[in-house]
Amino acid sequence: MRTPSSNSKLISGAAIMLALWALFLLSALVISWALDIDSRLSLSGDGARMLKAEAVACSGAEVALHPAVKPGSPNLSGELDNGATYQARLTGEGGRLNLNWLVAGEAPDRLEILRRYLEHKGVDLNERDTMIDSLLDWVEPNAGLHRLNAPPERDDYHPPHTLLTRIDELKKVAGWAEFTSTPGWDDDFTLNSSGPVDLAWASRDVLLALPGITPEAVDRFLQLRQGPDGIDGTDDDMQFRGIDEVRVVLGLNEEQFKQLNGLVSFKDP
Repeated sequence: MRTPSSNSKLISGAAIMLALWALFLLSALVISWALDIDSRLSLSGDGARMLKAEAVACSGAEVALHPAVKPGSPNLSGELDNGATYQARLTGEGGRLNLNWLVAGEAPDRLEILRRYLEHKGVDLNERDTMIDSLLDWVEPNAGLHRLNAPPERDDYHPPHTLLTRIDELKKVAGWAEFTSTPGWDDDFTLNSSGPVDLAWASRDVLLALPGITPEAVDRFLQLRQGPDGIDGTDDDMQFRGIDEVRVVLGLNEEQFKQLNGLVSFKDP
């Protein structure tokens, strides 16, 4: 039989345990609250930094879009009142491959540029044939005309039979799925140029797609065009006086350069 003294000790012990448990729960709640506040402050700080970065980027873009600003202009880099800095770079859209221009009229010399470009990108012969024939079917106004290497139209595949309006449309063209799934696949494509490849801005892969130009000539040309920093559109770029000077740097005589007639331009407006 328990005495009043032992019962009192049991009650006191239980009260202490209950108090310790309550203290533990309270501590856990305080720690959880502190961690939540810290997390919110961290997110708020990240958001503020992101907003600041976006504002700086917009400032650089606004400067670059001004019609009076040209490549190499000192206005393309600067500092805002809050101490943030921006640096913008202009490149010519004409240096990219204009897909609508390449496929228009199925001109063999233009289509060959696209074939060589895809080849340099590692696309094998059969895939290239499918991709190009499917693209030609895609833009072909005559719905009854079908190329050999393109798939037939079916319930889940209906080419619009009009020129491309967005580069992203290539993702829907048969045979282009794998190519368009790689990062940067659209870097060398455009729909917003006069057509011929602008030698003042074309990338290495685009230059290699042109007929009669060797990799050695391309590398030599780019080294001069981009200057010591290896970047187009900066102060140290070589200023070519005209397309004939470019021809000389590419190592082509006048007769060899004739095969590029109508396919290239220089400083496309």
